[in-house]
Amino acid sequence: MLSKCYSFGLSGLEGFPVEIEVDITRGLPSFVIVGLPDNAVKESRERVRSAIKNSGYNYPADRVTVSLAPADIKKEGPVFDLAIAIGILAATKQINQEKLDDLIILGELALDGSIRPVKGSLPIALALHKTQFDSLILPQANSLEAAIVKNINVYPVKTLQEVVCFLHERDCIKPVKVDAEEILKESRNYEVDFSEVKGQIHVKRALEVAAAGAHNVLMIGPPGSGKTMLASRIPTIIPDMSLEESLETTKIHSILGLVPAKSGIIANRPFRTPHHTCSDIALVGGGSNPKPGEISLAHNGVLFLDELPEFHRDVLEALRQPLEDGFVTVSRATKSLKFPTKFMLVAAMNPCPCGFFTDSKRQCRCTPTKINQYLSKISGPLLDRIDLHVEVASLAYKELVSEQAAEPSAIIKSRVNQARQIQRDRFLGNVYSNSQMNHRQIKKHCTINDEAKQLLKMAINELGFSARAYDKILKISRTIADLAGSENILVEHISEAIQYRSLDRNLWF
Repeated sequence: MLSKCYSFGLSGLEGFPVEIEVDITRGLPSFVIVGLPDNAVKESRERVRSAIKNSGYNYPADRVTVSLAPADIKKEGPVFDLAIAIGILAATKQINQEKLDDLIILGELALDGSIRPVKGSLPIALALHKTQFDSLILPQANSLEAAIVKNINVYPVKTLQEVVCFLHERDCIKPVKVDAEEILKESRNYEVDFSEVKGQIHVKRALEVAAAGAHNVLMIGPPGSGKTMLASRIPTIIPDMSLEESLETTKIHSILGLVPAKSGIIANRPFRTPHHTCSDIALVGGGSNPKPGEISLAHNGVLFLDELPEFHRDVLEALRQPLEDGFVTVSRATKSLKFPTKFMLVAAMNPCPCGFFTDSKRQCRCTPTKINQYLSKISGPLLDRIDLHVEVASLAYKELVSEQAAEPSAIIKSRVNQARQIQRDRFLGNVYSNSQMNHRQIKKHCTINDEAKQLLKMAINELGFSARAYDKILKISRTIADLAGSENILVEHISEAIQYRSLDRNLWF
């Protein structure tokens, strides 16, 4: 007795069809799975056997062989449980084989026959467009996520019995239909706001400039000055994600099972905060079976690295290529996978090991040598990829108890949106923000007058600016001019941009 049904596996961020063949022959009772299954797939035999029996169906007391094709690609996870169980029921004539020819079946089985959610339902739903299939049976918890994809039928199920009922009479389960744009609009909600931050007007302005041009930013200040509080509110002033960006982001989170079940989509800009003890694989991605890391989970959002010098040097150095290219390539002997990494890097650090070098109220006990060693943990090439260096001062008591309302995120965001629109109209291509400009585009769009040139000359000669800071200042100045609605970069824009390069000005020694 032979049956055939179809499921989907995952390779990186892409889904691929898996043909599941079940052959039942006479012999000693056994259950064999072939086709490069991992341990989770091999263990499905116990889940499948118990689920079939506990759902009231007959399990064959014969030799059961399950083949997962293509046989040369490794199959991972419990996503094939439900399809294997349906294949066994079809091979034993408990359901009609012809009902399975146009369906993709996904789901992890519990021992009582209930169906648990799986990872990667959105990438699989997106991959269906490349196949002849247009119908998908999957756990109810994953239904909203998969139904975001248009022109496919998504049938949510809770138990093995529901699946069998559906295969006998398809009208018993209706396909899920959602309006992705409406869900995206309703799910946009941030629990924090810039109006909650007391004082720090200078820092807020710097973060507005960073958000307007998608610039990476480093905040330097003593403990308790509000660096983390400020960083966590940056997503609230970045323009809302489009549906295309949201699908890209949700696809990555879906691989790791991090999509909220209530909405089925990532509507807010991601804000990822890995601990400084994380490994380079956890940050960048990889492993024996490569998975996205923190920088990919921050795609289209913000990656916040608190206590930047405390990260291992090799971990920080691994950021250089993703920051430059917007993607990371993870290569293994059998395959090479590419994960997107277009994120805004926000980092925070103390000015010295004790943290109080710039604090006017507390005395620093660090020697210049210790401060130099502390700051040197961050390499020049990495600093070269951070556009703004912002000093965050401790708040005075007067600012803490002030009842004056601070500017809310919505007002700041409106200015950022206007600046981003100017940049989209300017570049009309693959460049969407000023931070992405190459040298040729800087030369074209960042022309300055003689007065501004003289100011830049003084900055380089007298303040000790390096040549690498020159292009950064021009990019930041272009963003400041866009925020002001100015077509030309003026001397005041250059002057403000210079203030955001504190590490280049050698202020610490």
